[in-house]
Amino acid sequence: MGVILVFVLIAVSIEFVNPYNPRIDGDLVNRLHAPSATNLLGTDDQGRDVMRRVLHGAPISLQVGLLSVALALALGSSIGLTAGYMGGWFDTIAMRAMDIMLSFPSILLAIAIVAARGPGLGNTMLAIGIVNIPVYARIARAVTLSVKEQEYITAARAVGVRSVRMISRHILPNSLSPIIVQGTLSIATAIIEAAGLGFLGLGAQPPTPEWGAMLSDGYKYLTIGAWWVLLFPGLAIMLTVLGFNLLGDGLRDALDPRLRSD
Repeated sequence: MGVILVFVLIAVSIEFVNPYNPRIDGDLVNRLHAPSATNLLGTDDQGRDVMRRVLHGAPISLQVGLLSVALALALGSSIGLTAGYMGGWFDTIAMRAMDIMLSFPSILLAIAIVAARGPGLGNTMLAIGIVNIPVYARIARAVTLSVKEQEYITAARAVGVRSVRMISRHILPNSLSPIIVQGTLSIATAIIEAAGLGFLGLGAQPPTPEWGAMLSDGYKYLTIGAWWVLLFPGLAIMLTVLGFNLLGDGLRDALDPRLRSD
């Protein structure tokens, strides 16, 4: 949580503390300078300060992770809850559609979606959200199948509670724990996928200071010894992903009663 809070604080405050326009930033005279007192993390091939770009990339990467996961969670959970509760033909069709989507590697499916719609940050978030829908649909369906057999659901049916109210008031609140844990872990995965698309040139376009795009721009200079251009964006991705993974593990331990010790 501490690691995540640091990056969230940076993302929220960086534009106020240090306004930045990547289109006018750069000093070709000072290109590829190693870390120094003037530029703590060095400069890139355009003479831009790497530290400023890494810090200003935090809100972009967090936005991609949070919004894409929110899209996948909302649509996937709705499909899974409805399919698990209704059963029958809707359950069969919905789950077979999810199985078809899961048969493709997520990064390849995301590449296909972005390639069809065109590169850009918005299409990156849309693609990552779409490829993660089946994960939430299957989790929500599995939990719903278990919850709807409980006695309080039977009692609610006996007094005539309608399906929409049953799902929203009884099944959904008792199905949130695994969905929340998966959402936290998926933010880390979404950030990695966004970085991968950025590295391939399909994500945020230059000069946007997105971490994956920074890696894509800087890897070619590793052979001439400009290691800092790759190292610091990569460390930012690693620390953010590590923070969300640890948070997801902690939430799983806290919310799963089977993992609690007396």
